[in-house]
Amino acid sequence: MLPGHDQSTYRLRMEWGPTGAEAVPADFAVVVDVLSFTTTLSVAIERGIEVFPFRWRDARAAEHAMRHGATLAVGRFEALSRGDARHVSLSPASLAEVEGVERLVLPSPNGSTIAFALAESGAQVVGACLRNAGAVARWLAPKVAEGASVVVVPAGERWYDDTLRPAVDDLWGAGAVLAALDREAEAEASPEARTAMAGWHAAVLPFDLLHCAGGRELAEAGFVADVEIAAQHDVSEVVPVLVGESFRDATDLLPPGPRLRRVGG
Repeated sequence: MLPGHDQSTYRLRMEWGPTGAEAVPADFAVVVDVLSFTTTLSVAIERGIEVFPFRWRDARAAEHAMRHGATLAVGRFEALSRGDARHVSLSPASLAEVEGVERLVLPSPNGSTIAFALAESGAQVVGACLRNAGAVARWLAPKVAEGASVVVVPAGERWYDDTLRPAVDDLWGAGAVLAALDREAEAEASPEARTAMAGWHAAVLPFDLLHCAGGRELAEAGFVADVEIAAQHDVSEVVPVLVGESFRDATDLLPPGPRLRRVGG
């Protein structure tokens, strides 16, 4: 890592994807994957479901679900092809309708991979999207006021050659969290963080989310309801916190929040 890339002179930081998350350590790390990992996560936590993120969408995910006595969420198109309502989907719209699920394995090569990488670095990992941006900021604000650092990590997508494709929907989600946190706590924000805030202030919802690349892709595939749910701003009060291998609502944790661990200034 080159000198200065860790944004350590600022308490509010922002960097893209798994490599960026590794390069910019902080006490608290907020993963943002608007379409759709963290949006689906927020819906699940609202419904009282404990969520186990998982990196891979293969046989290992099924084994992981069995080990934890959890339901395995399948892909949107897989759920459609099965035509069976018993199959829980990665679609936030479909998850809002499920009943009787207490534990859920949610495979995601982007959001889950980043969450695990950040947890391994020692940061307290939080999941955020547009729906709970304000709630996450309010939970973090007193910690920042006490001197904690926060990095917000928009997950992005992958190009066909597996390189990072920065996704504007994740930039807006990151900016929404940072803008709310900037209002709640007095802390210096890096230029990268301030750029995300500016992007968020320029966004017009739900129009822009429906017409950006990721939104169009889902809408044209028949999942416009997922995009509409993802575009809802500050409708949720849940704060998904990764504890061990699963996300749970911060309000359910005792004591509330982690012990402060100073990282990178």
